[in-house]
Amino acid sequence: MQCMAMIIGVKPEMIDTYKQLHAAVWPEILDLISRCNIRNYTIFLKEPENLLFGYWEYHGTDIDADMAKMAASEKNQEWWSFCIPCQQPLETRKPGEWWAMMEPVFHHD
Repeated sequence: MQCMAMIIGVKPEMIDTYKQLHAAVWPEILDLISRCNIRNYTIFLKEPENLLFGYWEYHGTDIDADMAKMAASEKNQEWWSFCIPCQQPLETRKPGEWWAMMEPVFHHD
């Protein structure tokens, strides 16, 4: 299992929309997340900085293939068409990232 963390901004005027979207995530998206071997997925909001922090656990054996499957899903692309306009990526993210991935520096069970 791999613990994954990521961060992105959320546009202040879109916070309510983002919350509403995630209060009723489409069942097809929840199923896709599970089929891509992602568990314990949580998104936190920090205001007034308007940052979203995402945490999830990857339980598969080929993260690149699972992420490609997720990105290729037509339903997920439709979901992203609602979510992406709410988000403000960090200027410091790496090339190819939308959400900026974070490095783990401490863990305790």
